[in-house]
Amino acid sequence: MNAINELKAADMGINTHQEPVVYMRSDCHICRSEGFIANSRVMLRYGENSVIATLNVVDEQVLVSGSAGLSKIAMRRLGAIDGAAIIVGHAPVVTSLAGVRKKIFGHKLSDQEITAIVEDISDHRYSDIEIASFLSVCAGSHLDVEEIISLTQAMVACGKRLRWPGETMILDKHCIGGLPGNRTTPLVVSIVSAVGLTIPKTSSRAITSPAGTADTMEVLTSVNLELDEIQRVVAETHACLVWGGAVNLSPADDLLIRIERALDLDGEGQLIASVLSKKIAAGSTHTVIDIPVGPTAKVRSQKDAERLSSLFTQVGAACGIQIRCLITDGSQPVGLGIGPVEEARDVLAVLQCEGNAPQDLRERALFLAAHLFSLAYQERYEQGLERATAILDEGKAWQQFQRILAAQGGMKALPDASYQHLEAATTAGTLSAIDNRQLARLAKLAGAPATAAAGLRLHARVGDKVTVGQPLFTLCSDTIGEQQYAMAFYRQSTIFTVEKER
Repeated sequence: MNAINELKAADMGINTHQEPVVYMRSDCHICRSEGFIANSRVMLRYGENSVIATLNVVDEQVLVSGSAGLSKIAMRRLGAIDGAAIIVGHAPVVTSLAGVRKKIFGHKLSDQEITAIVEDISDHRYSDIEIASFLSVCAGSHLDVEEIISLTQAMVACGKRLRWPGETMILDKHCIGGLPGNRTTPLVVSIVSAVGLTIPKTSSRAITSPAGTADTMEVLTSVNLELDEIQRVVAETHACLVWGGAVNLSPADDLLIRIERALDLDGEGQLIASVLSKKIAAGSTHTVIDIPVGPTAKVRSQKDAERLSSLFTQVGAACGIQIRCLITDGSQPVGLGIGPVEEARDVLAVLQCEGNAPQDLRERALFLAAHLFSLAYQERYEQGLERATAILDEGKAWQQFQRILAAQGGMKALPDASYQHLEAATTAGTLSAIDNRQLARLAKLAGAPATAAAGLRLHARVGDKVTVGQPLFTLCSDTIGEQQYAMAFYRQSTIFTVEKER
């Protein structure tokens, strides 16, 4: 039986990211016998390993007869080598897809249905198209609070959980995003942990932004730490600044984020479950959530922010974590740098209390740190702000940040972009608005975050007076092609609104 369903693996060297793909000839006897067609889901086995892959049918000249081509991720998950004999058969029926179809038709999902969906996604039983369908319907029809609780708990259950013996309070913070340059996490973690409070920060990479905290920290130090390394760093410093995906915390979330990034989608229920599942898996007990609101931020209105705040609080309470949501100004970017390296420059400038450090980033970090102190010490916000300011101004936060970097492998030198283009204002007047979304897109087209040094540096802020020829921003890119591509987008957009003086 196995010999009949056996083909030799051919390493195609094709990067299909995290979706396993198998390539089979159109005249393959297994394709014909089993009725496989393009996009069929196929089970591949090699020894004790198995993987479900999406089938692509190719012409006869592409593959040798009796072979099956595998994408890089399929080869890796199977543990197969080129020429190895693999068994090909029908993929098992994924019954949880019935729940996805049920949601498409507007029905509420039960706890069991959501758990089954998350488990199957985590076990790689869903294709990218099926994951996209689940995310899209959840974003479009909205999940109610009970569904979000179920989704959060299911995402926590499918991964590892960090434990901190002897610690009764584990602090954390998170910004929901949508605000370029809002890199407060390294600042807040350094301030709060400088006094001995525990704040093990596991962060995500960028989803729809030019940089996530993990992307920015990676240009400064190692963030891909194993579980025992994280525990060592926290034992030494009371903190860490690492990538959560490296330690399998809420792995289903990492699979969902990959598709969200491709769709440029961040639905309300999935956003809440994503954030809180990572916090709970990291062992957090008290968390501050930053919700920026602005006309071009992720959350556009006060009403939407209040709804999101209420859901975060309810879901957090149901999952045993205390949440304090802070609705903040999201009308313009924070800091001056956009992109991993440029945001790291801002973080270092604030920590070292440099004269040119962006004050809005400093003030936002102090605001968030003060609220964490308020939670930890049960003190008034004003007391927390005074405490946080003193820690930053006296250099204690900078010293603590250096300790964290040393524990995580040492501090790296920041690279410079190969190409830098200075763009000047063509209109005189007052800079009245900066479009957050278009600005983020400009930085991404320049290569951020895939290229760490790519992005941009702002030279003007909302409210500034500008003259013709005055620098607006410097675009940083790794290639001239990316620079030209990004600038072509800039010239067709309206990122900066300058009101002429009357």
